[in-house]
Amino acid sequence: MDKESLVIAFERELDAIVHDPAYADVEVVLHAARPHRKAVALSVTIDKVGGVDLATCERIAARINDALETIEEEYSLEVESAGLERPLVRPADYERFAGKKARVVTTLTIAGAKTHRGILRGLRGETVILETENGELPLPVATIKSANLEYDPRADLQRDKRERKTHG
Repeated sequence: MDKESLVIAFERELDAIVHDPAYADVEVVLHAARPHRKAVALSVTIDKVGGVDLATCERIAARINDALETIEEEYSLEVESAGLERPLVRPADYERFAGKKARVVTTLTIAGAKTHRGILRGLRGETVILETENGELPLPVATIKSANLEYDPRADLQRDKRERKTHG
């Protein structure tokens, strides 16, 4: 088999995972296949409510490896969590994570900048609404180059401090 067949089998297995009830709580956020030396580097970024643990990554990696077992093409496989600064890749992500801090990079200069930070307020049609220090900032989805949640460890520390005061 050639590299193209490997990539097709990889994508076919990812599609099967997405539609398998045993993995109903797992979302494939991103995936890629790229040449790496004499092999193909396969990567999968996953997420699920409550976060991704090592066992989930291992389960998915094992399933993909089993599906690719008969393919003789060399490959490496990386399955990872989307993490605290999860990429936002689909329009539905902007709705799902409304109320969270985000960083959005646009291809065009909007309001004097290409990098925008604020609180996601969701979608209005084909426009992402980001609440910034200067108010609502509409960002057309078509202009978004990349976007991700922004994790603020200080907010976690402040929340923990408040909880300790409240509980004791």
